[in-house]
Amino acid sequence: MINQVRVSLKEIVGGGYKTYWNYKGRYRVVKGGRGSKKSTTTALNIVNRMMEYPLANTLVVRKVFKDHKDSTYAQLKWAIKRLKVEHLWEAKLSPLEITYKPTGQKILFRGLDDPMSVTSITVDVGFLCWAWFEEAYQIMNEDDFDKVDMSIRGELPSGYFKQITLTFNPWNEKHWLKRRFFDVQQKNILAMTTNYLCNEFLGADDRELFEWMKKHNPRRYKIEGLGEWGIAEGAIFTNWREFAFDKSEIIKRPGVKSAFGLDFGFTVDPTAFPASVVDPKNREIFIFDEIYEKGLLNNEIADAIKNKGYQKEIIIADAAEPKSIVELRKYGIRKIKAAEKGPDSVKAGIQFLQQFSIYIHPSCTNASMEFSNYVWERNKEGQMINKPADEYNHLIDALRYSMEPIRKRMRVR
Repeated sequence: MINQVRVSLKEIVGGGYKTYWNYKGRYRVVKGGRGSKKSTTTALNIVNRMMEYPLANTLVVRKVFKDHKDSTYAQLKWAIKRLKVEHLWEAKLSPLEITYKPTGQKILFRGLDDPMSVTSITVDVGFLCWAWFEEAYQIMNEDDFDKVDMSIRGELPSGYFKQITLTFNPWNEKHWLKRRFFDVQQKNILAMTTNYLCNEFLGADDRELFEWMKKHNPRRYKIEGLGEWGIAEGAIFTNWREFAFDKSEIIKRPGVKSAFGLDFGFTVDPTAFPASVVDPKNREIFIFDEIYEKGLLNNEIADAIKNKGYQKEIIIADAAEPKSIVELRKYGIRKIKAAEKGPDSVKAGIQFLQQFSIYIHPSCTNASMEFSNYVWERNKEGQMINKPADEYNHLIDALRYSMEPIRKRMRVR
């Protein structure tokens, strides 16, 4: 006998998602701002559905597999606990999966950085019915999505249905997701937009952050607050693309240099740390790793750098925080230096980066996001001016800092 637990889904899920919760068409797509409940609601829905459909299994997909542990895996475990059914589920880290103990149904986790693991999925019990793409905006290649879409196939028992769910923040209107799901009207697509205003569980301090953003950064508020598409016009960098390069091959080239930069952040902005290999002769930059996180204290920044193994590298950091630089040295980041900011250093740094072909490894999702959204500022009349907008530029600023030694050497030559 399974112990019965009564909970109120209305109280747990809240408002704003009734249509989404009950939809059974092929594609269920929700773009939303931060704090819009889209991911937590999806996690609750998956757990509830799997207990309702004893032959259904779920595949959860992210662009990079390692990102599951602290996002979708944690959210689904939270949902299980929130629904008070943790005694019925078993979560494992190796292999990463969650099992419904009464039936053996599974929630499986995969990353697009290992294509074979995605396309060769089999389940022990029942059928693979559903897939959830979290942070779907990070998937730049529509073909990668199609491969998983095609793997959800085959006849199902009466009453069952196949469905692909996609949740994401809508950074750029040129993304294939807009054309594929939002610019069309098809009976098998539910495409909706949500935002923090429907989230009754947010605290007063969370709402204050959105109000601050609304007043001080309206473009960012439109995307991250209201969940509207970001405007792609006026992109500063068009000389970049994602490329799954092999760093070990790049560093064999003669004359290549490493470049590490650091831009400090905390509450509103993230601390950003890009790691790159630079080929000055061929004018190529290869961004292969990143740290991108809010709320990090200086000792935590040092720990993050050490965990990546970069504590012995020369790191060029934002000169506006000399105290933080001194503290990081005390925490073992001995070779950190302040950037040499001068007149028009931002424009000069941008112009220098524009002379390179920039390749971003697919695992560096935040770098791709910033390069997609870094645009020129507009005046009150809506005309672009020769000044970059002060947003989506934290990794890019840190990349500028990291390139200072290379720019000096090239200028001398």
